[in-house]
Amino acid sequence: MVVSLLQFFLLSVFILCFTDLCISTTENSNNKNNDTVEYLKLPLHHRNPFPPSPSKALASDSHRLSILFSALHSKKTLRAPVISGASSGSGQYFVSFRVGTPPQKILLIADTGSDLVWVKCSACRNCSRHQPGTSFFPRLSTTFSPFHCYDPACRLVPHPPRIGRHCNKTRLHSTCRYQYSYADGSKTGGFFSKETTTLHTSSGRNAKLENLAFGCGFNISGNSVSGASFNGAHGVMGLGQGPISFSTQVGKKFGNKFSYCLMDYTISPPPTSYLLIGKGHETSIKKKPKMSFTPLLANPLSPTFYYIGIQSVKVDGIKLRINPSVWEFDGEGNGGTVIDSGTTLAFLAEPAYIQILKAFERRVKLPTISDPALGFDFCVNVTDVKKLSLPRLSFEFVGNSVFSPPTANYFIDAAEDVKCLALQPVNSPTGFSVIGNLMQQGFLFEFDRDESRLGFSQHGCALP
Repeated sequence: MVVSLLQFFLLSVFILCFTDLCISTTENSNNKNNDTVEYLKLPLHHRNPFPPSPSKALASDSHRLSILFSALHSKKTLRAPVISGASSGSGQYFVSFRVGTPPQKILLIADTGSDLVWVKCSACRNCSRHQPGTSFFPRLSTTFSPFHCYDPACRLVPHPPRIGRHCNKTRLHSTCRYQYSYADGSKTGGFFSKETTTLHTSSGRNAKLENLAFGCGFNISGNSVSGASFNGAHGVMGLGQGPISFSTQVGKKFGNKFSYCLMDYTISPPPTSYLLIGKGHETSIKKKPKMSFTPLLANPLSPTFYYIGIQSVKVDGIKLRINPSVWEFDGEGNGGTVIDSGTTLAFLAEPAYIQILKAFERRVKLPTISDPALGFDFCVNVTDVKKLSLPRLSFEFVGNSVFSPPTANYFIDAAEDVKCLALQPVNSPTGFSVIGNLMQQGFLFEFDRDESRLGFSQHGCALP
């Protein structure tokens, strides 16, 4: 997610959300005469969504899904490079995050499907024996400060059993303890705290974001936060719509809008794209890309997620017979479709999935492969196929905007000379559809919370 930049000469203190959130910049020695407007640069690293065993990727996404089910240029625009790291083996996108004073560098999952910002913390006494970058060491930071349990901010996080109601407001060390639990039993717990984060700017300046609220996790357990899908990460940067998310804390002051482009993980060498937060959007091209828009839908029972509406689905231009109610919320808040950067594959409501699967089976005239180990319902043998032509899938969103990703976004190389349809059914009565990061690749997505809309375009992901 993108954090905002305050111009160098501003000395004001801003009150943001429930904390004092401040930005300051410091110049490198070789940039002392540069007083141009800056953009924060947060490097992200994309892990390969498809490790050697596709079934492992599917298992990771199944875990992820269960979690989701449970629970001038513009001075206000911040820009961060997004880099593919396809050789690393995880299906996530990581933001390189520097936290503490002096800064400690760790990797956080950039996640539009959650709110809490939390990092793996170490209570080491002699932290010099521990390898840097494996966790955050509060003892080494002069700006680390846990919230007191009586602080209003402490009410915004869930607490461990039997602790939430016991708080001595007169005791100095009555810290705010949080425990974040997932549907599969995975947990992260520790101290809800505030810290200074240090971010790069485009001209070499550093920008410091003070008093960012986050979870310092000492107790982490379960596959969802320590298994294969979490490989290489040291925490999560929540970009959801809740009050404690990174986008909310920063966006209230610098603009409730952020955007990103997730580049194709198969391209070598890895291309660069951007994660941005702020009112303005800027790319290397001279004109702002033409965006298509669809409303962000409000689901009071799941306020964190970015819901959109689907009106129809087409395969090769032919509209499928899918009842529109498949995509709608029910009276209990179930159903709907979520845009989520933390899930790799696309998961679709089962009635829609069945119709899409049948449409591909009718149109693809290649030998099929039935292998449960691959983890997908439709796979074909592409041996000796010189020019592969596959049907085109497209979604018509509410507002009559059409999202038509290239076939590489939903047909993946699951094995040598084997391509599979990278869609999965959602058959849980309390579940919802998810458009994951694979389906999003190559598109610029703009989350505009002030206007309650999602913009997207296949242009605007170019190099600076």
